[in-house]
Amino acid sequence: MVLLANHVSWIDILALGGNTGAAFVAHDGIARWPVIGWLAAQNNTLFVARGRRGALSHQLDALRAAMQGHQPVALFPEGTTSDGSGLLPFKPSLLAVLIPPPRAVLIQPVHIDYGAATGEIAWHGDEPAGTNAWRILGRKGPLVVTLRFLSPFDPASCADRKVIAATAREAIAASIALHQRPFASVPPSI
Repeated sequence: MVLLANHVSWIDILALGGNTGAAFVAHDGIARWPVIGWLAAQNNTLFVARGRRGALSHQLDALRAAMQGHQPVALFPEGTTSDGSGLLPFKPSLLAVLIPPPRAVLIQPVHIDYGAATGEIAWHGDEPAGTNAWRILGRKGPLVVTLRFLSPFDPASCADRKVIAATAREAIAASIALHQRPFASVPPSI
């Protein structure tokens, strides 16, 4: 199973990973983050080097190897977090690993929804990680996150990686449009 989800906050990883046991694909800078990098490594996170010329081939090989196991693999195809009010464009590069799939696998689009708290939870822009963490951990009341597992599809039925990305994005966007509640955006602290 390959999970493709929208990305609002670092909390997404805890929610999705805790509910699915998925290994994540993350940029290699996270491996050097205190605590978070160690936790990510414990969950078989595949660290990828963004922006390095020639790195994509190695990343696809590593992702293909990870998909041979039985642990689900999760990607955030937006490539970064957003304010949660919609979706950023999906970056389909890593989805090339699915053409053809290394084994029988389904794509599971997932809509991660924080409801009315989305603006408060979102980590986007230039907000420092520590500032965001303190803001989220210091908030009052429970944090409710809903994981909407949308209809899975077979990547073998898709012509290419861009069609895989578009199919998953359309499903997640439709779910966001259906379930979105008004929320107040919280501007990042400077």
